[in-house]
Amino acid sequence: MAPGLTGKITREEKVSWVGLGVNGLLVMIKYGAGFLGHSAAMVADATHSMSDLLTDVLAVVGFRISAKPSDSCHAYGHGRAETLLEGLCGISLMGAGLFILHGGIVGIWEALKGTASAPEGFVVPVALCSVVVKEWLYRYTDRWAARLGSFALRAKALDHRSDALSSVGTLVGIGGAWFLGGRFAVLDSLAAAAVSFFIIRASIPIMGRSLGELMEGALPEEELKRISRALAGTQGVMGHHHVRTRRVGPTSAVEAHVLVDPDMPLWAAHAIATEAERAIKRELGERTLVTIHVEPWGGDVDEEQGLS
Repeated sequence: MAPGLTGKITREEKVSWVGLGVNGLLVMIKYGAGFLGHSAAMVADATHSMSDLLTDVLAVVGFRISAKPSDSCHAYGHGRAETLLEGLCGISLMGAGLFILHGGIVGIWEALKGTASAPEGFVVPVALCSVVVKEWLYRYTDRWAARLGSFALRAKALDHRSDALSSVGTLVGIGGAWFLGGRFAVLDSLAAAAVSFFIIRASIPIMGRSLGELMEGALPEEELKRISRALAGTQGVMGHHHVRTRRVGPTSAVEAHVLVDPDMPLWAAHAIATEAERAIKRELGERTLVTIHVEPWGGDVDEEQGLS
């Protein structure tokens, strides 16, 4: 295993353990405050934190699996474990949003019937603390996601941010319901329902990106252009075509055919292929999995196989 990979996974696991510990503490505090303080919004917020806690457990397991080196059965390594983890984060987020929306609608109905009661005052500072802690956790996780280039950590960071937004809505709803009381008790449930839409919206791109990778989707257009520039700029490469790409968890896989002078010796053609591989890695990162196939330059090949 490459040293860089080991360091990356080790740090991802550490970041996930921090999230797991913080979310575990928040779940206990928020559920306690929600049930004792008669706040539907706080219970809904605690449920969202519970989904974060479950995905933190999945993150620790997923990063541990993706750290395994390639073997005879997994030639490209185990990076897809991270892709699967990202998808599970998105599904968990969607489920939490729908659950909170359901609870908010039930609470609104009860308020309209006059059976809802305003939450206790001690729930307000709990909601405020939740906003501060979750925003810190988002910034901490997102910072490491950017440094490590981890899409799974980025998904976790967005999960934390959605929980922070959820807590903001919870704070407003609980504060308004507690301060105004009476018929304004419905604000508690309205806050829960409103925040659920932000949570559901955040889950959609996460699930979409994960599904795209699992379905062997190509890399973004900008990265494809960088690959093309790298190949075109390699000395000895007279053309290239059949470029195929895909994401493999935290890294990328690239396959390409390059055209070289048909009269050059085999060792020289191999050297050009090696340099083309290095050029792509300089663009996309040293961990990129690159396969270069060498073909002789010729008019028939250019026309029939789509030289680019």
